[in-house]
Amino acid sequence: MKVLPFKIPKPKNEALVYQEDREHVFYNQLHQHGEIQISFVEKGLGSLVVGDTINEYRENDILVIGGFLPHVFKSDSKAAHQSVMYTLFFDKDAFGETFFDIPDLSSLQDFFEKSKHGMKILSKKDHIIPLFKSLAKQNKVEQMATLLLVLNLISKAKTAPLSSFVYKKMYSDDEGKRMGDVFRFAMEKFHEPITLDQVSNVANMSKNAFCRYFRKRTNKTFFQFLIEIRVEQASKFISSGAELSISMIAERCGFKNIANFNRKFKQIKGCTPSQYRAKF
Repeated sequence: MKVLPFKIPKPKNEALVYQEDREHVFYNQLHQHGEIQISFVEKGLGSLVVGDTINEYRENDILVIGGFLPHVFKSDSKAAHQSVMYTLFFDKDAFGETFFDIPDLSSLQDFFEKSKHGMKILSKKDHIIPLFKSLAKQNKVEQMATLLLVLNLISKAKTAPLSSFVYKKMYSDDEGKRMGDVFRFAMEKFHEPITLDQVSNVANMSKNAFCRYFRKRTNKTFFQFLIEIRVEQASKFISSGAELSISMIAERCGFKNIANFNRKFKQIKGCTPSQYRAKF
């Protein structure tokens, strides 16, 4: 199933789609689709933007992305091995408009509510991962049964949201391309000084119009978003065990002032860079 910017063509008359991605990098264009996406990352490392928030993904992550929730994977191109992800795509109404409303499935309502902002699964992964690994050899009926088992486990698991804000209007293809260009520019140039002139030119808008446009769709300024990208990249440097000083990491991630880096890192991660390094 090929994924296109802001559209995902589902094979005709199929309520559930199982997909395997085996690439050096995952599909890296900002996109959205009506189907809810549940993915298990068997191999891979990188950043994931969902809605307004930059996240890190790595091996053995299980991620849920709600319908029409804009997102983009930015794989770490320096990773030595192939990226592998198993995904289930399904529409809540694909099995019938009232299927998930029957009393027997009432425990799943929390899943659908949380999926609107996306979520990372934090527990019960040892039970969910084998189910994903069994999908390739299953027929459609068996895959549907596996989906229900996965949903049941996720509904009982500890989770963390992937996004804090979701723009309520569905992006058009033109808007998707514009936001995708801005996200890609920020994620590729985060280590360099970036000016408002530069990013507004990428969006092909005036500076004032771009500021209003970006804030309306992400509930934050572009430079707040850029700082989050820089901090997320710094945390990846730290957790990877790279033998770099905190000041060197700060500089590589676009921070010219170590005090400002420490302050922003603590605001976003809840601890200082040194405290974060001590966890690994």
